[in-house]
Amino acid sequence: MTRTRVLRVGQLDSETLDHELVSLLQQPIQSALSQISTSIHRTFQPEITLFIQLVLYRFSVWNYGASYGAKLQGLRYVHPKGIASGIPRKILLIHGTLTIILPYVHSRIRAYGLSRAWPDAPSSDRRRKAWEWLVSLESSYSAIALVSFITFLWNGRFRSITDRLFNMRLVPAQRLVTRDVSYEFMNRQMVWHVFTEFLLFFLPLINRRKLQRRVNRITSILSSPFSSTASSTSKIKARGRFHSLSENQCAICAENATLSLNNLASAADAAGVFTHSTSQEGEEDPEGVPLHPINTPYITSCGHIYCYHCIADRMLRTADDGSEEGWECLRCAEVVTSADRYLVEFNEAEFDFDFSPSRGSDDGTGYFGRGTRGSEFEFSSDLDLESESNLSESMMSTEYTSISGLSSSED
Repeated sequence: MTRTRVLRVGQLDSETLDHELVSLLQQPIQSALSQISTSIHRTFQPEITLFIQLVLYRFSVWNYGASYGAKLQGLRYVHPKGIASGIPRKILLIHGTLTIILPYVHSRIRAYGLSRAWPDAPSSDRRRKAWEWLVSLESSYSAIALVSFITFLWNGRFRSITDRLFNMRLVPAQRLVTRDVSYEFMNRQMVWHVFTEFLLFFLPLINRRKLQRRVNRITSILSSPFSSTASSTSKIKARGRFHSLSENQCAICAENATLSLNNLASAADAAGVFTHSTSQEGEEDPEGVPLHPINTPYITSCGHIYCYHCIADRMLRTADDGSEEGWECLRCAEVVTSADRYLVEFNEAEFDFDFSPSRGSDDGTGYFGRGTRGSEFEFSSDLDLESESNLSESMMSTEYTSISGLSSSED
């Protein structure tokens, strides 16, 4: 009669499942005890583990001759002196004591010795000798457990020292056992791993802004037939988001400030802090100074003025994204194709600077050059160069006459 071969991995998996079941049942008990006291579950953790193991042993091995992990693996305990109902109760009682109660006693004795500083006691002290005896027993047990495990890997018969001591083996619960291994979970994990690696490689290659513009373009094309009837009846001039902003303020600076305020507001809402925005679109402070002044003004192809660094940043960003249409103006929503330096042209009649002592009596004309693109402003005073030279000559002659008069009086 051929003996049924029991796989070693099934026996080891059953032991692992038993330990995981104990730890799984410990979590709700510890969380419930932590509501009473924060340290009670740490103090009585060995007792909680002992109670769970005894309950599981009572309703698994004691009743059915197999633990819950062994049942999941299709295994059960057998004994050479087994009876019709299973393993004798006396053997099960001793087996449970050595498997569950003895490890609990050992953990408590070790914790008690460490709390009382047994390892630091003098060598002649009984506590130090008891600790050395305990350490020697642990070393001996570890060596015997290692030899037993190597033997188990060799023949696959007895999983632990206690099973070998009482001649209790794990055998299949049924005569004909077909090993049905499901690789569905492993295949799913491999597919997910490959998919995540593909995303990590592919996502940086996608230009999000360009893709978003194309999606918006497609949606606008799809929605254009429905809006053609309405546009034929009444044509409304396109307006940008900041069309109402005053002309002496930069719309891009206002948009950046709005985005910063929105980010701060979202962060404050997430933190539960109430914030109130005091600046609105297009407002100025009480002294009349614009909130977003234009620095180094540049005029776009649509006729609106922005800061140089703002419009340059937006146009360069649009060019880097590979946009075919271009950047849309925030005031008129038209496509900006170019931007040039904006120079103000002053009227000569309005800006006449007079530096004469009597205002309006001098018939010299001041000149304030008109600024044009690519040229600089010119400035000159109301004093004529010839009159200035005549004045200097007369002053020099007067000074010479006064000096000669002083010298004649001294003689």
